[in-house]
Amino acid sequence: MKTRIISAIVIALIAIPFIILGNIPFACFMVIIGEMCLYEFLQFRKKIPIIIKIITYLLLCITILKDLLNINLDTLLYIYLLLYLSSLVFINNNYHYKDAFYLIGLSLFIGFTFSKFILIRNQSLNLFLYLIIIAIITDSFALFIGRKFGKNKLAPDISPNKTIEGLGGGVLIGTVIPSIFYLVFVNEIKNILIVFIITLLLSLIGELGDLIKSTIKRYEKVKDFSNLIPGHGGIMDRVDSVMFIVLMYTFIINLFF
Repeated sequence: MKTRIISAIVIALIAIPFIILGNIPFACFMVIIGEMCLYEFLQFRKKIPIIIKIITYLLLCITILKDLLNINLDTLLYIYLLLYLSSLVFINNNYHYKDAFYLIGLSLFIGFTFSKFILIRNQSLNLFLYLIIIAIITDSFALFIGRKFGKNKLAPDISPNKTIEGLGGGVLIGTVIPSIFYLVFVNEIKNILIVFIITLLLSLIGELGDLIKSTIKRYEKVKDFSNLIPGHGGIMDRVDSVMFIVLMYTFIINLFF
């Protein structure tokens, strides 16, 4: 636990200056984090030719910066499909059509999500912090309450340490505190009930994202995505919840507001 806390403090000290600065420094930071997430996933496909990996890193960078570069999503999709599928003709047996679709889906998921990080941060620092706080508080209290009071396993085949009590406590506190933060510091949506409902959904989707991450690790037979962060695992082990929260927030806002 001590190692985990120290690592969390170091992560915060690195990330906070970029979050405060926003704009280009924050965009560059998001590119670095996104590329590190991609690297962790590519470890599961070691036989993919190096030239395809290089293309993937470059395309991910473009995807994360697509709004700053004024590139629309349709154009990106054409580029992805053209490059990855046409490359099947020229690459040897180490590169399969399943690899092509794996890279397309992975790059679009990471790239689109981190581009939304940039968009939301440039829109409002407090709104960005609200989304981050949901993930941090939900995860932290789910862990604490689960260890202290948890008796009933939530998904033992996927994540043996998660409990129903931990989920309930984490989501409850991860709804109340961020909702208060939103109403005090953001307040773009005035209806208190709607704010609490949205925050509840975001807290739940964050925990779902964590379970999805655990499912992937079970499938790949690994404990963590990497050992980059002592006590935490890899970058994906830290950003999975907030990635799903950002995607769900974007979906809700675009659909209803």
